[in-house]
Amino acid sequence: MSIYDQLVHSFYKGLVHTVMLPLRNQAFESTRKAKISDTEKEALGSGSVGFEQEILGGHPDWRKLMDMPPPELSESERMFLDGPVEQLCAMLNDWEIRSELKDLPPDAWAFMKEHGFFGMIIPTEYGGLGFSARAHSEVVLKLASRCTTACVTAMVPNSLGPAELLIRYGTDAQKNYYLPRLAKGLEIPSFALTEPDAGSDAGSMTSKGVVCERDGKLGILLTWDKRYITLSPITTLLGIAFKLHDPEGLLGDKKDLGITLALIPAETPGVHIGRRHNPLGIPFMNGPTSGENVWIPVEQIIGGKEYAGQGWRMLMECLSVGRCISLPALSVGSAKLIARMTGAYSRVRKQFKVSISQFEGVEEMLARIAGMTYMMDAARIATLQMLDRGEHPTILSAILKYHMTECGRKIVNDGMDILGGKAICEGPGNLISPLYHGIPIGITVEGANILTRNMIIFGQGSVRSHPYLLQEIEAARLENKDEARRKFSDLMARHVRHS
Repeated sequence: MSIYDQLVHSFYKGLVHTVMLPLRNQAFESTRKAKISDTEKEALGSGSVGFEQEILGGHPDWRKLMDMPPPELSESERMFLDGPVEQLCAMLNDWEIRSELKDLPPDAWAFMKEHGFFGMIIPTEYGGLGFSARAHSEVVLKLASRCTTACVTAMVPNSLGPAELLIRYGTDAQKNYYLPRLAKGLEIPSFALTEPDAGSDAGSMTSKGVVCERDGKLGILLTWDKRYITLSPITTLLGIAFKLHDPEGLLGDKKDLGITLALIPAETPGVHIGRRHNPLGIPFMNGPTSGENVWIPVEQIIGGKEYAGQGWRMLMECLSVGRCISLPALSVGSAKLIARMTGAYSRVRKQFKVSISQFEGVEEMLARIAGMTYMMDAARIATLQMLDRGEHPTILSAILKYHMTECGRKIVNDGMDILGGKAICEGPGNLISPLYHGIPIGITVEGANILTRNMIIFGQGSVRSHPYLLQEIEAARLENKDEARRKFSDLMARHVRHS
């Protein structure tokens, strides 16, 4: 060994003993003692990790993305887009809906129910349309370009709601009874999660249920206070998230079971639907709901007794699918509409005897609108590829929701600047006004963007997508401390080499 090699060897040996070993021991003890709540554990373990691991790992293999087959629409899906979707759009006058009716017209409600708009994700064996993620997204996108109210009304029952949860976790009895009714529009579903003191931190909810017996039948005495619940003012079937307690051990040994999901018919005694909200003048149905000591049979737990306490994991897995479809499709539909209207307007609007489309400042905005719209649509389709292959990308869905709505905000603002006076005066010819009012709603719902970015994309994302971080956390918390230290040390050594 040369003198140089000896020096290098001695240097690294000293570095390991003086720096790495103390750091490793400190990291092990800190990780082992760190408190991780049950909701945090379930969030970290929910969904699947795919191409986002490539992105957050810093060296994406773009061939993996390019090799995915493009999601294709079936013949029945194309016929639905060319038929009922076009027919519904022709029935909708957005200005009339916003300024006069404050709701969809009755014939539009009847048409949506009759043609299965509320059952797009429900399998055909239950009377639904059984659409792919791509078809679901295309319907939302098209409706977004015509009427935000109709778009939200159609997308919510097919996003986070009883149908998605029932399909994945429901008992056979629950599926056989509720899914056909949801598919035909006989039930109008809503799902209540947000509370006055529990928004993005849904795990801090105070709604609670207590397992008890009544007339020899096992049930739950449920109290809740929810707000900002879409479709709540007209719901017939209410999904509720609450914390379940079993003080008498009627379901097992555990007293505090955790977050649980249940279905409650709106006509159940004690269910209260509050005064309707007004979300920035976009008149989709939204409002609060509450109940005090409402008794429901234990069979109303989604998935039955076996899924008591499993609600947070169920929500995390279902939310990821909704985040990939609803708001991204709405954002792309809005962006495409703005691209079309600003492109046309800037050609016919003249100032100084020149079309404003020839002004460099307007050209810059038009280019930005076109480029961002193309990028958004590409991201939407790429993610739909993953969904239709059976993935449930928790992190990627958060990335998509965040950037789609933020890009949508930039595009709307550019559109407002190009259209000028046409954009700021309300009337039937102002097509951008509802999009301008609606974009803050998209940024706020399904996880506010500020916290989505901090907690899911960078927090959960960095842990789930890193090759060693999650394994290190799990290793450090093994019951046998010697085994935990050995596994943690091995993983940390690989982590350092990886870095």
